[in-house]
Amino acid sequence: MMSGRFAAVPAAPVNVSVTQLRADSALVTWSIPQGDTVIGYALSQQRQDGLMQRSIREVNTSSHWCMLWDLDEDTHYSVQVQSVGPNGDSQPSRAVPFRTLERSDHYPVGVHDHHRDVLSDEPAMEGLGMTPHLQTGELLIITTVLLLWAAVIALFCRQYDIIKDNDSNSGKEKGKRLPSSSSYYNGSTGSSPIYHNGAVRSSRLHRASSSISIIRV
Repeated sequence: MMSGRFAAVPAAPVNVSVTQLRADSALVTWSIPQGDTVIGYALSQQRQDGLMQRSIREVNTSSHWCMLWDLDEDTHYSVQVQSVGPNGDSQPSRAVPFRTLERSDHYPVGVHDHHRDVLSDEPAMEGLGMTPHLQTGELLIITTVLLLWAAVIALFCRQYDIIKDNDSNSGKEKGKRLPSSSSYYNGSTGSSPIYHNGAVRSSRLHRASSSISIIRV
């Protein structure tokens, strides 16, 4: 019974290392022996002078790294990692010592903040199956769609201006034709009198004059 219980406990993590040392932070990474069922990890952080000890435990995660924050500058620490399995925790890994940097050796604030943001976002991206490259691709797609909409709106406004100008020009041409038509109508009217050397003559007066000339007295 006891041997079966201990056989189900995962082995201790291997290849434990501390990288990305800063004045107030450090990154701990490790590997899990193949074949072990691991559902989380437990990490123990301790100052070598014994003034401070911290324990971190995470379950329901497959991460093989942990970021340590709020460290003291130019201070010696040691760290150990345990694998958390369904039936218990593994033995602690070997203790790995490290020393934080001084403030003068610390990277610029912008660089440090960038690393912190990237590391804090990695678990969420890993769980959703997303990568920073995918987010960049989505941004390019959104930008392309917005540019296409802007081009369509600009084309619509241009076509509207052209139609408006055509309507205005056709209205002016109709206004120019109206006076000439009225002049033609007045000049071709048969009811207007004929003026010649200040006298008014009509067909009726001309016929009356002809009939008088043939009377004999």
